[in-house]
Amino acid sequence: MTRVVAVQPALQIGDVEGNLRRCADLVRAAAREHSPEAIFLPEAMTSPNAYDARMRSVARPLLGAPLRVLRSLAREHGCLVGGGFIAVRGHDTRGTYALCEPDGAIHLHDKDQPSFWENNYYAGGSDDGVMATSLGPIGCANGFEWGRVRTAKRLVGRVQLVAGGMHFPSFPTWALTRRWLIDRDEQYLLQYCRETPPRMARMLGVPAVHPSHVGPFTMETPLIPGLRYPSRMLGETTICDADGVILQRLSYEDGEGYVCADVTLAEPAPRDPIPEIFWNAAFPVSVHLVWYLGNAHGAVKYRAMKALGRHSWQPSPDLPAYICAQQAPPLEPHERT
Repeated sequence: MTRVVAVQPALQIGDVEGNLRRCADLVRAAAREHSPEAIFLPEAMTSPNAYDARMRSVARPLLGAPLRVLRSLAREHGCLVGGGFIAVRGHDTRGTYALCEPDGAIHLHDKDQPSFWENNYYAGGSDDGVMATSLGPIGCANGFEWGRVRTAKRLVGRVQLVAGGMHFPSFPTWALTRRWLIDRDEQYLLQYCRETPPRMARMLGVPAVHPSHVGPFTMETPLIPGLRYPSRMLGETTICDADGVILQRLSYEDGEGYVCADVTLAEPAPRDPIPEIFWNAAFPVSVHLVWYLGNAHGAVKYRAMKALGRHSWQPSPDLPAYICAQQAPPLEPHERT
């Protein structure tokens, strides 16, 4: 059996340093309480993925503070520690997830496609997300990768665990649209959040560790300058076994925290077929509309800002998807978060 932890943080938009400190505190508390072999933070651990001017300063060099925090935590507690952040990788930014080994080795995965307004802040990646770790092969999924059939297709038969992270915002709480978006469609989103990890586990035939963000937030509204977008991140952090049975879960009402479970890492044995569709679960029409509009708007703006030299980040060194301990950048003994 392998003991794993999924962390559900409540973070603040744009507060990179404060969010890293909070994530480190949660990882340390979980490590002291459970002594796990692996601890997983969600994607976007440096800032919730919002549409907001504060997001312009969130990207960090791949070899910067977020990766140093994860590596120092892995060394400090003698276990794998993973988390996601917007990383500058060469001449682009990516939604990168880093899984760090106690000996200093680093595994990286870039989300294949940003979702909604995320397209404003980073571009998609192309690696397969299969990480050959000291615990065995782990498949990485970030955000809506959990809900896309192509994620299952690239991981099936190749991994013994699927993990990564989710940031799932809800609809705005505007009074004018509350009847449709909050009272009705938000229930679809909650069901999607709850059902996606078990569904992915069954298609791959391996356990799933699905950490997620939680808590209220307010951002700007895409395409409508000056209109605030009050909402919440839905939580639904989950650990389930290869049959899709939920072993531990944190809902929105549970708030910030972490859960731990013992899972079996073995040869994959898929329980369910992988459907020949794009999404592996249904969305309300409102989500599809935001998906297409947000993707198009964000991608165009990202490319335009890059061409005009308006991004706040500068190109910085990149790394391959796997860096062994001997080739990884040195981490000084005194470095602590």
